[in-house]
Amino acid sequence: MDPKRFEDLVRQLAYEFKPWRQLEATGRSGSDDGFDARGYEITVKEGPSTASTDDEGDPIEERSALEDALGDRLWLIQCKRERAIGPKALVKYLDDTVLGPDEKLHGLVFTAACDFSKKARDDFAKKCRELGLEEWHLWGKAELEDRLIRPENDHLLFAYFGVSLTIRRRSQRADLRSRLVMKRKASRMLKDHINTPLLLRSPDATEYPYLEDPDAFKKKPLWVVWPYQGLSHGGLKFCIERYFAYLSDDGKSWDAAMVRNQARSSAHHDPWLGEDSGDPQRHDIWEFWNKIPDENRAWLEVVGLVPFDDIVEIDDLGDEFVQAPHVYVPFTSGRHAPFRGFVVEIETIGQWSQRTFYPENRTEGRIKYFPTEMRERDDGGD
Repeated sequence: MDPKRFEDLVRQLAYEFKPWRQLEATGRSGSDDGFDARGYEITVKEGPSTASTDDEGDPIEERSALEDALGDRLWLIQCKRERAIGPKALVKYLDDTVLGPDEKLHGLVFTAACDFSKKARDDFAKKCRELGLEEWHLWGKAELEDRLIRPENDHLLFAYFGVSLTIRRRSQRADLRSRLVMKRKASRMLKDHINTPLLLRSPDATEYPYLEDPDAFKKKPLWVVWPYQGLSHGGLKFCIERYFAYLSDDGKSWDAAMVRNQARSSAHHDPWLGEDSGDPQRHDIWEFWNKIPDENRAWLEVVGLVPFDDIVEIDDLGDEFVQAPHVYVPFTSGRHAPFRGFVVEIETIGQWSQRTFYPENRTEGRIKYFPTEMRERDDGGD
């Protein structure tokens, strides 16, 4: 910030500091006698008020502005736009302050855009006492920031730094209100569709429901059907991967038959990317998994999260292609485009001895348990 601009900021911060009769920008003249602003603090002068009368009922002559000003207290404000000011330099600045022959200084405000050490503050206070000052204030970086974030100075924060806490709070309030409205709407419209395949659809998918290039759509779809798993603190949960799995007794070693994603909807629910539920390989995997002891038989699920902020709208009526609700949300790229975050969870199926493990990635703790032809995904994952 330009030094003169810094002086303007400090002077405007000082407007509410005292009840000024006037506050002069002396530093703007270029010859400031060691200070950048001079202020006259209004004080209450003892004596009759201008509206009083004498014993005989005659009005007393009103005091002039000059007579009122005789009781004002003189303040000087000094500004330094420096990265650091030590104790000696700080005291020297006070020594360089020049007063007129008839001026009696009551208070001083020294400001700088840096932090002051304890010694600097102690030496500053000692020097002010030696000068006979009745009040003194040292505004460093922290004190200036404290004043800037006060509600009454929000206009200065915006004018000088382009930041408004009031505007930000209003924006936060609007964002929060929008998020809560969508959360309540989703809860109301989707409460009867837990574990039901729903359509996630991009608002930009103007060609829906027809495919001009099925191969390109498979690589980068603009609408997908996934099982909905309810609300979380951050948004809507969808199961995008589900595999028959094994979890060992130690609760950390696991394996899964990742060659087929059991979360993929059937062709009935997803006419575009759905799979045939009668695939014989699915049956083979199920038979192998069904022979695993109950305490080790598990599901591996990858849950994707759609934040409330990303949801554009929810159509609870659906259409003739997907009769379940449609959730409109922006897509970016990839098969999992609508999702902002993922959680991998391995959980045993036992009702009374259920165990859960959350691996950091797809390889942490994985061992070889399923046959090789069942373990590897054939398309690099969904």
